[in-house]
Amino acid sequence: MIEYVPTHFVYWAVIVLMMIGLYIAISRGNLVKKIMGINIFQASVILLYVSMGKVRGGTAPILMEGMQGVVYSNPIPHVLMLTAIVVGVASTAVGLALVVRIQEAYGTIEEGEIVALDREEDERSFAVEARERAAK
Repeated sequence: MIEYVPTHFVYWAVIVLMMIGLYIAISRGNLVKKIMGINIFQASVILLYVSMGKVRGGTAPILMEGMQGVVYSNPIPHVLMLTAIVVGVASTAVGLALVVRIQEAYGTIEEGEIVALDREEDERSFAVEARERAAK
C-alpha cells in the first residue's frame, strides 16, 4: 500500500485540496471565505482531470505520415478544464458581486449575523401584521 503513495502523489494532493476546500466552504461563516473554499475545491477537480488526461511519454495528438506506435495524450480533459476555469472565474466574480450587495444591504458578510437580522425583520413584520389583524 505504501508503495502507491509516491507514484500517485497527484491524487493524494487532489484529495487533500478537495478536503481543505470543502472544509472551508462548510465551516466558515464569512461569505468571502466560503467562495475561496469553493475555488480551492474547484482547483482540486481541475488538477484531477488534467492529471488524468496526461499520459507519460505521450505527445500532442497531431497525426503525421510515417509515425507508427506513437502514444498520444488525450486533449479533451485539458480543453474541458480550460472551460471550467473560465466558468469558475465568472462564478467567483458573480459570487463576490453578490457579497458586495449583501454587505451593502445588511452591513455584514457573516452568515450568522445575516440570518439573525432576517429573523428579527420577519418577527417585526409578523408582529405588525398581527396588530393590524387584531385592530380590524
